[in-house]
Amino acid sequence: MGREQDAGARGGGVARHVTDAVESLVTLWLAAVEDVTPRLPARQVRALRVVRRRPELNLTALAEDLEIGLPAASRMCDRLEAAGLLRRTVQPVDRREIQLVVTAHGDRLLTDVTERLSAYLTVALGALTPGQRTALEEILRGFHEGHVLAHATDAPDVPDDRPGPGARTGD
Repeated sequence: MGREQDAGARGGGVARHVTDAVESLVTLWLAAVEDVTPRLPARQVRALRVVRRRPELNLTALAEDLEIGLPAASRMCDRLEAAGLLRRTVQPVDRREIQLVVTAHGDRLLTDVTERLSAYLTVALGALTPGQRTALEEILRGFHEGHVLAHATDAPDVPDDRPGPGARTGD
């Protein structure tokens, strides 16, 4: 019983450290988003990133990817289109469908966010030893690959006895 409690305590400690690291990364990402012009809500920047990553995307797929309703996704695209960051075009394969495309202006904005975030991360990573940076890179690559694989294979939801992303615990 003592070993299980020790393992649980260590796991909780790891979870707290990961939570702290994620909060730091989110803070850096939000700072990068806030430093670009035009200033956009983080959700709109995320939408642009999703559209750039998936050129075949339509409005329904964007709403699903962002886990928002279709009307909210449509209004978001209206605002991004009005700002010159996104364009709606006729899907070349199925002319009945509208495809979302990031404009050159939108692409420059995303590049600016990425460059600023990279600069912030470079400063933060400069405090690590070369060995720590290498270990972190390997861990993050594995984490990212696991995340991509889980989403690509339509992994089942987290069991009910464990909180999932965004779940409120103990509040």
